[in-house]
Amino acid sequence: MKKDLFIALQYLLPHHLISRGAGLLAECKIPAIKNPFTNWFVKQYGIDMSEAQEENPEAYATFNDFFTRALKDGMRPLPEDEKAIVCPADGAISQIGDIKYNRVFQAKGHDYSLTELVGGDPELAREFEEGKFATVYLSPRDYHRVHMPVKGTLRKMIHVPGRLFSVNQTTAENVPRLFARNERAVCIFDTERGPMAVILVGAMIVASIETVWAGLVTPHKRGVKTYDYTPEGNHSIVLERGAEMGRFKLGSTAIVLFGKDQVEWAESLGETSPVRMGQAIG
Repeated sequence: MKKDLFIALQYLLPHHLISRGAGLLAECKIPAIKNPFTNWFVKQYGIDMSEAQEENPEAYATFNDFFTRALKDGMRPLPEDEKAIVCPADGAISQIGDIKYNRVFQAKGHDYSLTELVGGDPELAREFEEGKFATVYLSPRDYHRVHMPVKGTLRKMIHVPGRLFSVNQTTAENVPRLFARNERAVCIFDTERGPMAVILVGAMIVASIETVWAGLVTPHKRGVKTYDYTPEGNHSIVLERGAEMGRFKLGSTAIVLFGKDQVEWAESLGETSPVRMGQAIG
């Protein structure tokens, strides 16, 4: 009954209004407001502040600054094997596997269109047909910066407006086409393993998505918008494996795509496997 009510509310609630209101609160600098809430959040979710560069939760100017906190150097070492693909974020594997017939698996009984996921571009989707995908869910307790799985040169970024459903496991199992419906930033890189997409998916209460090259990406106006970062667009952005590429202000999901016959995921990984940024996943 509780699950049914939770899912029903997902459809009825004004996603963007709630999320923008939460975003304003998360930017509050008044100590009497932000400090008690930040301390409660640390205790409620069991956050290990010893990993953070700044261990005192009250030292952050805003809750958002605390939530997107940097880690101490060396906290997420990369594997020595240069061929290893590293996990882009702390969290848990939601799903991982093959892209089949232009469909990406979401949860038991649900999948969604690869073409829809990348913003409706069939030519872009074809670059990942019969390839691999990995979906990483970031819970509220996790480190919320997203990093590069491999070294890549940014080709384009596509902002796709949409809903802001929650992205937890319950919602993934009950809301069709969840990740293809939510607002997202689709980042396309050219790598030694062919094209790679790192897709930052927004969610309920997520105030914004940011990238290191463009700053604030969402919220944005209606309509799919593509940003060109090719040499023809007078840009050249190269990010090393493990480099930060974006961040979420409040929790969400990152999806990684590779093309056909380019990568193999680690056999030990499956649904709900805990992962950490920098861990070898393939």
